[in-house]
Amino acid sequence: MKSKLYALLWLFLLSVTAYGQTIEGTVADKQQPLAGASVRVIGANTGAATDASGHYKIKVQPGKYTLSASYIGYQASMQEITVAAGESATLNFVLKSTDDLNEVVVLGSRSAPRSQLSTVVPVDVVDVKQIAQYSPQVSINQILNYVAPSFTSNTQTLSDGTDHIDPASLRGLGPDQVLVLINGKRRHTTSLVNINGSFGKGSVGTDLNAIPTSAIKKIEILRDGAAAQYGSDAIAGVINIVLNDEVNKVNVGVSTGAYVSKNSVNGLDGQNVQANINYGLPLGDKGGYINLAGSYDYRDYTNRTGTFSGTIFNDYNDPALAATPGSPTGKDITDAELAKRGLTRKDFNSRIGQSANRGGSLFLNASLPISDKAELYFFGGLNYRHGEAAAFYRTPSQLTQNNDTIYPNGFLPLIVTDNRDKSLAAGIRSTLGEWKVDFSNTIGQNAVDFNVDNTLNASLLKASPTTFEAGGYRFLQNTTNLDFTRFFKDVLSGINVAFGAEHRYENYRILPGEASSYINYGNALKIGTDGQGNPILIPDPKGNISTRFAANGSAFAGGAQSFPGFSPDNATNASRTSVAAYSDVEVNFTEKLLVDGALRFENYSDFGSTLNWKLASRYQFSPKFLLRAAASTGFRAPSLHQRYFNATSSIFTDGVFLESGTFTNDSRVAALLGIPKLKQETSYSYSAGITSNLGPLKLTVDGYFIRINDRIVYTGQFSGNKNGTPQEQEIYNILRTANATTARFFANAINTETKGIDVVITYTVHPGKGHLRADLSGTFAKTNLVGPIHASPQLAGKESTYFDAASRIYLESAVPQTKANLSLNYTIQKWGFFLRNVYFGKVQEATNVVTAQDWYKGKVVTDVSIGYRFIPALGLTIGANNLLDIYPDKLSAANQSSGRFVYSRASQQFGFNGRFLFARLNLSF
Repeated sequence: MKSKLYALLWLFLLSVTAYGQTIEGTVADKQQPLAGASVRVIGANTGAATDASGHYKIKVQPGKYTLSASYIGYQASMQEITVAAGESATLNFVLKSTDDLNEVVVLGSRSAPRSQLSTVVPVDVVDVKQIAQYSPQVSINQILNYVAPSFTSNTQTLSDGTDHIDPASLRGLGPDQVLVLINGKRRHTTSLVNINGSFGKGSVGTDLNAIPTSAIKKIEILRDGAAAQYGSDAIAGVINIVLNDEVNKVNVGVSTGAYVSKNSVNGLDGQNVQANINYGLPLGDKGGYINLAGSYDYRDYTNRTGTFSGTIFNDYNDPALAATPGSPTGKDITDAELAKRGLTRKDFNSRIGQSANRGGSLFLNASLPISDKAELYFFGGLNYRHGEAAAFYRTPSQLTQNNDTIYPNGFLPLIVTDNRDKSLAAGIRSTLGEWKVDFSNTIGQNAVDFNVDNTLNASLLKASPTTFEAGGYRFLQNTTNLDFTRFFKDVLSGINVAFGAEHRYENYRILPGEASSYINYGNALKIGTDGQGNPILIPDPKGNISTRFAANGSAFAGGAQSFPGFSPDNATNASRTSVAAYSDVEVNFTEKLLVDGALRFENYSDFGSTLNWKLASRYQFSPKFLLRAAASTGFRAPSLHQRYFNATSSIFTDGVFLESGTFTNDSRVAALLGIPKLKQETSYSYSAGITSNLGPLKLTVDGYFIRINDRIVYTGQFSGNKNGTPQEQEIYNILRTANATTARFFANAINTETKGIDVVITYTVHPGKGHLRADLSGTFAKTNLVGPIHASPQLAGKESTYFDAASRIYLESAVPQTKANLSLNYTIQKWGFFLRNVYFGKVQEATNVVTAQDWYKGKVVTDVSIGYRFIPALGLTIGANNLLDIYPDKLSAANQSSGRFVYSRASQQFGFNGRFLFARLNLSF
């Protein structure tokens, strides 16, 4: 018994000896202690958070340690300390505030990271962890829209799949002219083409909202052409998302809010909930880690529709009038019929606003050192979102699109999407002699499936179902990279040499829907005549004769109303590869003068080769002043979507519903019209700017010029003629076979020039015991069509259709060309205060009706929030986006579409949902 007691006592003494040592101290800035700062032991699964007085304490074994202290808004600090057996050690940290313009970045250079103020081209850095604490916005697109003036993105409405994936723009160029990277590796685009009434029409972008904010450490935005460095799509610039690598800390955030606006339904709508979690674990004892992030998102729809003043019922909808001689004639009987049925006009309103959305994400970021000179890394994630958006209300008076047995009062179609996104990157970084080597493979896929609910196929008459599976899209991209870099420190003041190769495989598919979603069951084909000369008809979906007619004598429409499904004729499975080689040399001629040159050759299997270059330089006149400039060429390969997308869609153009078909450039109808095959866009750009570091005040000013030749556009609508020339008759019959009345295409139709200037100013000061940071930034840009429209001889006289007026406005003035942002962030002890004013410049209505191309004035939107940290690990923030409930200018009567629209859906500045109130709880431990 005594031996057991001695053994237990011995174990107890061993444990006391092993863990009787502590490291403790304080974390503070120059003015005050920092409560809630994170202190962790590098390479060990231990750490602590500071209390209200900035104090921390960590139990350790005897030995030598490296500790890191970090806090939002401050630069992390690392220090070493040795702890002897049975002793305690004190280690204090004094953190320096993080200044956005002094953040270290890696984007735009393959050499060592640099401060923003010393880069050869402008790079913005967005501290997502800090923004997510105080900002009302929760999605990446909206965070960047309010933080980075050169970035624009708005939630769309009544634009089919684009209602669920927000298109984004950098420097006013298209969503497909900015390249997105994650941890420096190319991110795949979506499978969706924007084709229906929104900015970026005809383009394919990257879904930034598929990445949870909890997975992101910071976002770097390179505002300069970089195709020679990173490849196709980088004409406007590059967005690099740097994933979180924090360990030994759990971060949980829950945000909830709603629109509480004068135009909200019942005073409150668009409820929003987002829950985020992030946790990191060390891997091994050499600094490895795995960081896991997840999110759940819920967003309810909003409705800012006007009251429809057009015809809801006509005399065809009244059976009693149908028996009256000389009736019906299509006479409007709306008011009488509403009174008879006990309804009002509001019962027939559409749903115009943000779509409903719910889903979630899982992301990881990991690194595992396998030796002193090599590490394995991998990152990626999954995202799923289920969306529901409304189309235009189909009224009973639309006889060819309704069946009053199924919907006696018409119906509001719903377009439902299931959006799935997955990606995984893996690689190894090592050294070969003096060379650093990075070999990686990145694969990503996006899938969008469509259902159409609360609708019908009118050509099926009473037998029509009310829900349809309409098919979907798939896009897969696999990129393999091999990169080499080496710094020669003894040549001049240092030369960095980088070169490498890239192989990319892409696959694009269109999957057909169920037959009833796309077939017109009233079509028939004439196979002859009987003895009396009457035509002999057989049912045929591709026939050119209608056999089923509404009461007014017009043929019933086929396919699911609002969103016809994809037919087997639309089914696509297209692939291509590209191979690239690049070189990049940075020469430090002196400590003040740096020159960077890059050259990239790329060959695509489907359209050929391109060679691009970039030359950039900066001169550091003094620690307070730097001059920089760059010139480059660029290119953008037409996406597989633009080459192979084909479908028939319901569109609403200038007050008219149409079934419009998109046809490929190698189709028969394209040949009849003279639409040429697609080729790459090419560009050249110049930029010049200054940076200045005046202590608490820091400044960057950069001007730029971008010329894009053979820019790809989505054309206007061409039509045939049943009684026209043989060519027009053939076009008419082809369109009819596709259940369409018009045809659209992708084409290299125009040249454009974009000129602009970006200004960013940051001022940091410590009034009393607090910390104040002020950020003022603005962009002033203009994009213009230059030169003639590139039309073939067959298109002579049709240039205004090939590139119509609405498309030109989308290009030049449908999004703000001027944006400015003033943000104030003040923290003192447990309190945090945030105030931001964003000016969104004027925009123009995108329409082909010249008299309706109205301008809408610029507006200022105010955001405010107040945060309080109860204990170091727990904080609460409440606030508002658009505190003053500002809306864009209302539409003129010419653009209201019989009262449906109050605000423009085509040309948006900041949306039209009004005031959003939110509360956010943050927990860290």
